[in-house]
Amino acid sequence: MFYDHQQIEKKWQKYWEENQTYKTSNNTDKPKFYVLDMFPYPSGAGLHVGHPLGYIASDIYARYKRHQGFNVLHPVGYDSFGLPAEQYAIQTGQHPAITTEQNINRYEEQLRKIGFSFDWSREVRTSDASYYKWTQWIFIQLYHSWYNKNTDKAEPIDSLIQHFEEKGTEGLNANQNDELNFTAEEWKNASDIDKEDILLNYRLAYRAETTVNWCPALGTVLANDEVKDGKSERGGFPVFQKKMMQWSMRISAYSERLLQGLNTLDWPQPLKDSQEYWIGKSQGAQVQFKVEGHDETVEVFTTRPDTIFGATFMVLAPENPLVETITTDAQKVEVDTYIEETSKKTERDRMSDVKNVSGAFTGSYAINPFSNEKMPIYISDYVLMGYGTGAVMAVPAHDERDHRFAKKFNLEIKKVVETEEDVQEKSFDSKDSVCVNSDFLNGLHYNEAKAKMISEIEAKGIGHGTTNYRQRDAIFSRQRYWGEPVPIYYKDGMPYTLPTSALPLELPEVEKYLPTEDGDPPLGNAKEFAWDEANQKVVATDLIDDKTIFPLELSTMPGWAGSSWYFLRYMNPNDEETFVKKELADYWGQVDLYIGGSEHATGHLLYSRFWNMFLKDRGYISHDEPFQKLINQGMILGMSAFVYRIDGTNQYVSKNLAKDYQTQQIHVDVSLLKGTSDELDTEAFKAWRPDYADAEFILEDGKYITDREVEKMSKSKYNVVNPDDICEEYGADGLRLYEMFLGPLEQSKPWNTQGLSGVYGFLKKFWNLYFNGDVFEVSDEEPTKAEYKVLHTLIKKVVYDIENFSFNTSVSSFMIAVNELQKIKCNKRNILEPLAVIISPYAPHICEELWSLLGHGTSIEFEKFPALNEDYLVEDEIEYPVSVNGKMKFKISLSAQLSAKEVEDLVISNEKIQQILEGKTPKKIIVVPHRIVNIVI
Repeated sequence: MFYDHQQIEKKWQKYWEENQTYKTSNNTDKPKFYVLDMFPYPSGAGLHVGHPLGYIASDIYARYKRHQGFNVLHPVGYDSFGLPAEQYAIQTGQHPAITTEQNINRYEEQLRKIGFSFDWSREVRTSDASYYKWTQWIFIQLYHSWYNKNTDKAEPIDSLIQHFEEKGTEGLNANQNDELNFTAEEWKNASDIDKEDILLNYRLAYRAETTVNWCPALGTVLANDEVKDGKSERGGFPVFQKKMMQWSMRISAYSERLLQGLNTLDWPQPLKDSQEYWIGKSQGAQVQFKVEGHDETVEVFTTRPDTIFGATFMVLAPENPLVETITTDAQKVEVDTYIEETSKKTERDRMSDVKNVSGAFTGSYAINPFSNEKMPIYISDYVLMGYGTGAVMAVPAHDERDHRFAKKFNLEIKKVVETEEDVQEKSFDSKDSVCVNSDFLNGLHYNEAKAKMISEIEAKGIGHGTTNYRQRDAIFSRQRYWGEPVPIYYKDGMPYTLPTSALPLELPEVEKYLPTEDGDPPLGNAKEFAWDEANQKVVATDLIDDKTIFPLELSTMPGWAGSSWYFLRYMNPNDEETFVKKELADYWGQVDLYIGGSEHATGHLLYSRFWNMFLKDRGYISHDEPFQKLINQGMILGMSAFVYRIDGTNQYVSKNLAKDYQTQQIHVDVSLLKGTSDELDTEAFKAWRPDYADAEFILEDGKYITDREVEKMSKSKYNVVNPDDICEEYGADGLRLYEMFLGPLEQSKPWNTQGLSGVYGFLKKFWNLYFNGDVFEVSDEEPTKAEYKVLHTLIKKVVYDIENFSFNTSVSSFMIAVNELQKIKCNKRNILEPLAVIISPYAPHICEELWSLLGHGTSIEFEKFPALNEDYLVEDEIEYPVSVNGKMKFKISLSAQLSAKEVEDLVISNEKIQQILEGKTPKKIIVVPHRIVNIVI
């Protein structure tokens, strides 16, 4: 019977949509299972075949859990704020909302074609005001919260104000920007503005001067993960370090909890390692060094206070405020030039560049508090202002980076840890040796020396033991248009939150999407964007009088804001009263399975864990962590095609002749190749772009053969394969099966369209099991033991594979089972019905059609997954090879139920063995049950 995949798939996609087959109920006594894909950003290019890989895997698992009787939440939505739509708006004037809507429609059309079992009724979009109303609401809660280290959680700001009113800062143990000291009386006497300024020092969402990655071409601040090699990831524009007033999120308050929480999660170890490194916990001491001729001191954090006698110079971060104060006139030009150069590098670049050594001498000296020796003070880009104190005591004998710096600038290298190595040539940083040249530390091992030195530092009153974290607070402002407005207005220069009743603060219309002439962010172009405090509404900007009508914040939130809590909104996306009801958050709880790319390790996955912990602290939800199990899917790679252009000409030489010429390798669109071969369609190439219209070709055997290479699938490499084309030719079920068949989910693998024909052949074979010629024919006859064995072997394998996410081996098992059933011409209902259920998570359309033909009036989706019966896998008979003195003589079939002694007796009494033995008694008989019999004579 002809397998018409196009007609079948359209029919069932229409059925699922009309019947809302995958709509999930919040009211049920079923156990829950929450399956989620990482939030997609709807780009203009639409999906290529690499994108659905993770979605297909999560969809298989979601369908499998439904078959097991779970209430499955498997939603979809769009992270729809983003720079690409804004850049397009700047270039064309088209509002980002229009571009985004078009992109989402395209994505949705493609996703529906692949047959995903999403609950489309729960779709959310971060750029919808009904959604970002609650992103703004969460921001307000963060603003009105502080972190109490005594209770180790976030608390309402009112409790901090109460503490100030009763005790001032006495007994306060809070996360803060600066350590403040004042009495209750001083607090009460402070002005309202001063009180607001003090509270900003403690709020979890706060405004402060911060060093940021500023991209002038994009007109915005970028996160570290949006910058690569000193340029913006989007567009490749130069990025500079710059100090600006910015909103920040106090994620640093959660560093220890974020670190400890990793122990409770079933995540890939490399991903956990990335977060652990990013958080960067280290224990050591904070120490103050006096600066000669100045009142200022340099404070450093060191993990090796035991090596302080070996500290021979100091290095400050170029952006450390002390630099300006202590730099001498003679060194000012050199220092300023160096600071300018450093501003062109991001913190991430500076951290990763371990080979290049650079710096500038400030002209000043610090005094080592223990050796009393003078230490020249330098600046260098390897010291970061955001980590520790923005200054290090350099111990070149025992730190590789300090050693390279000392060698370059000819600075003293002093051994303080015993070693046979020549520390003048190479640093020695072991903790296994003892201290030398260190006065009262001599002869002590690392742990003893560290503890002793911390005691001495504290006794001198120049510092204390402490724990430090590399993780800095997350910058929360972007100077761009297409993002969530920050619900803040300014009165007497101080920020105040809008009342929650005024939310959402909607994105205003602007005439242009670039910064204003005064350098304000694009929202500065809005004509209706001021806050009328008395009437509590947004009014015209030209009415601002700073008495009753005040300016609103002109920055917008970063791209990660909306994706830091979206998994909670899916639980009840249309609730207008709250971001999620507590009872629903308690029912759905954590995401049980989260699938997405590893590139989000230190961005989205950290921020969402932070927001989740905060919301738990404030009592809105009950679970600590958002994502219990996480899988990073691998990448599907493209097979790029290249032509070779002879330098300085418009001549193109075929691959195997290119070695004879000076050539340039150029990507060409894979659609220009003939069929599935490597041969270029030269006429199509000439028509592809105007600059190739007069191309000339040097052929081999009358053909132009392109070079091929496996690379990341990307529009810029012209190697993208559109899933729509695959669905058209091979069907969505073919695409789903093939993507799983390519290899283990976590690994990267190359795409090869030719490989689809094998999977498509399997689908046709599976379809025809249910037909006799063109007639649907399924028998109610009881299956044989052999038929049941094929089915239950498959059940056992598929259950194991799905639960271990080994989807590729399941597809192989389907092929084996269908081949075996075809060989024995099985058409029994008791085999073919469960077979359709087993394969349906992978290939839902064909299985729905077969289920319907089998006489069922409801969807296959909620049928119970077939139960394994191990009895069918037990062999009735075993064919034993019988060997004499190690040589196999014959085989004998015996009951599988026989004991070793019974097998031995039957073999010895066998006529063939009697002839071989010729009356002799065997020396030894070895029986390996169910395997082999060996007789020694």
